[in-house]
Amino acid sequence: MSEIEATRRAKRVRMTPAQRRESILTAATEVFADTGYQRTKVSAIAARVGVSEPVVFQNFGTKAALYQAVLDQAVTHVCAVLTEEVAAGRSVTALLAGFLEPDHMARFHSRGSLGFLFADAFTLTGEPELREAVHTAHQRFADTFAELVRQGQQAGTLRADLDPHAAAWWLMSLLHARTFRAAFMPEQTALEAQLVSMTLDTLTGR
Repeated sequence: MSEIEATRRAKRVRMTPAQRRESILTAATEVFADTGYQRTKVSAIAARVGVSEPVVFQNFGTKAALYQAVLDQAVTHVCAVLTEEVAAGRSVTALLAGFLEPDHMARFHSRGSLGFLFADAFTLTGEPELREAVHTAHQRFADTFAELVRQGQQAGTLRADLDPHAAAWWLMSLLHARTFRAAFMPEQTALEAQLVSMTLDTLTGR
């Protein structure tokens, strides 16, 4: 046995069950975000962690259950980042402007990113094992955006006459339609910037 393999095995032995589960989640997030749910093989996730496929299944049961855990963790992370920035003093308008900024959206939706993972999840509503998890993930995003809109209204930076839930789903629609726009919209860079500007103008009443 090589020294490298011995080191890997020693590391695997020292992992607690919680650490092993977290390592699988991390690897699964990376692989699902790179290749999507349908094309991902559990063997690729196991290989990235350095374990056998049965170890992955022992921890999560099925590929669908692992994907649900990945999606839940990813949504929790992104929603926490958004809410924590506002809690730390960043204005809702500045947060939305930065989040919707075309270059950020391009990075966020690129292969290997969480945005790609979320866009892929949107295509899985026909999967019986995943339908509820995907709907729940999107509802959590919408609830987070709605709360941000309410905070912006309380701060006086967003229009008071907006319905927070309607505004939240408008933002969600804008995000999800980016894949369509990237495929068909001409002069994408300029038009994306105009869409962001129009959205912010409508939200703020400028």
